[in-house]
Amino acid sequence: MRQFAVIGLGQFGSSVALALAEKGCDVLAIDSDQDRVDEISEQVSQSVTVDAADEKALKSLGMKDIDVAIVSTGEDIEASISIVLILKEIGVKEIIAKAVTPIHGTILKKVGADRVVFPERDMGERIAESLASPNVMDYSEISDTHSIVELVAPKKFWTKQLSDLKLEDTKVSIVAIKRKVPVITAEGETEFREEINIKPSPEDKINRSDILIMIGSFEGIQKVRGIQ
Repeated sequence: MRQFAVIGLGQFGSSVALALAEKGCDVLAIDSDQDRVDEISEQVSQSVTVDAADEKALKSLGMKDIDVAIVSTGEDIEASISIVLILKEIGVKEIIAKAVTPIHGTILKKVGADRVVFPERDMGERIAESLASPNVMDYSEISDTHSIVELVAPKKFWTKQLSDLKLEDTKVSIVAIKRKVPVITAEGETEFREEINIKPSPEDKINRSDILIMIGSFEGIQKVRGIQ
């Protein structure tokens, strides 16, 4: 089982720690605030109150055995940089760090973070994307050039097979289809439940109310979104 350490138990750090714990992962939660540690202590494998920017204190926790460390003390820029440096020196296999500005993110990368996340910025972009484009149900960047999006099926796609869409030119792939299907309950009533077709075949047809989960380049996604 992979071992995780979450350093900084603010809103983002706590959410990550709890989500990992719910998936059965071994999670060490760390924060200098005793109240934050107490709030999460019963949900994670281990929780510790310590100043993670203190090199001796952090090394005393046996961090060399941690597979992935998530540094979420983003608001304290100096502390997050120091913690990443210490984790790199210890030899933690993978370091993910939260940043609050692009410059902060660049520094974190330079001092040893394997991946930098901007949760506030990314959430803002996702909300803006869904508001500006009502047909977009969800949106997330997965790299500097590609994204994944949940899109209400355009009218031109209705009743067509995936092979008829000719998406090769857009460099976009439909990786799953969400669909509401009618189900008869034990009481004899009809209700609609969501089903997800993972890895749909070229022969699968698209229904009017389907949600298409698509992955592709920013440019390609924009082209598909422009289809009415």
